[in-house]
Amino acid sequence: YLWLIRWLPGHRASDLWPPEYDPAHVQPLPPGRGYRQSGTLLQDVEAAQWPGRGGDADQAARPSERPPALAAAALHRPRRSASDEWVSLSAQLEPDVRIEPGAVIGDGAQIGAGTVIGAGAVIGPGVAIGRNCEIGPRATVTFALIGDRVKVFAGAMVGEAGFGATVGPAGLIDIPQLGRVIIQDGVTVGAGVCIDRGAFEDTVIGENTKIDNMVQIAHNVRIGRNCAIAAQTGISGSVVVGDGVQFGGRAGVADHLIIGEGARVAAAAGVMKDIPAGETWGGFPARPIKKWMREVAWLSRTVARRGDGAGA
Repeated sequence: YLWLIRWLPGHRASDLWPPEYDPAHVQPLPPGRGYRQSGTLLQDVEAAQWPGRGGDADQAARPSERPPALAAAALHRPRRSASDEWVSLSAQLEPDVRIEPGAVIGDGAQIGAGTVIGAGAVIGPGVAIGRNCEIGPRATVTFALIGDRVKVFAGAMVGEAGFGATVGPAGLIDIPQLGRVIIQDGVTVGAGVCIDRGAFEDTVIGENTKIDNMVQIAHNVRIGRNCAIAAQTGISGSVVVGDGVQFGGRAGVADHLIIGEGARVAAAAGVMKDIPAGETWGGFPARPIKKWMREVAWLSRTVARRGDGAGA
């Protein structure tokens, strides 16, 4: 079952999420299942998120002389653990949870049966982790809801603040990141991976997706089911990746793009435009791979001919 959503009403809204997020809008999951919904990725995301924030009341309550980022930072401070214990007394652990030496479990965290928390790992306040998961040594999980059978390898960082800045009274200031990371069942997160929490929405990793070492996934990214992401790939903020997409090593994706279902991105490609479903792109800037290979072949022949002519 996994209380990924159901556990929320027992907590104060100010603990982890802004007060205008109403847990009553979140539909509980059926018993006996982890974080899984039927339908498309976007339907899954919509089922897990609350209505948008803002509105006239919000604007009226915000001091006009204060930049929005400063107001958000003042109103929605991240929850910090108040306990001095390595494992907080308010944490809820099901039977057969194994906690290795040096691990820290924050206030109100919930961990399912059969899960292993590695040495030196940090589980932040209010985090929910499902059953039969593996959290590797020195991994950090904060502001996150994690399904069943998820593996997070050593040194991975899940739920850190995304990269965002705006102009403040005395220069650049960080934009508060108010969302979460939702990782569905069966996901593998490689060593040294960074998955940033959302700014206003959630960062979502779909079921059974496999993420190699040293991958960066920025805030508000939505990755579908059964995707494969090779090492050193970087996915910028607010990208939507469909089901079954494959990324070669060191691929890069610009922000706010859509990668269609079943698409493939070649190693070291630089994606600057949306990729239609089922297509394979490569090169920089990335384009359909056959076109890119023809261009590379033509360029090689042209350079070779000019070289032969110069030598003659």
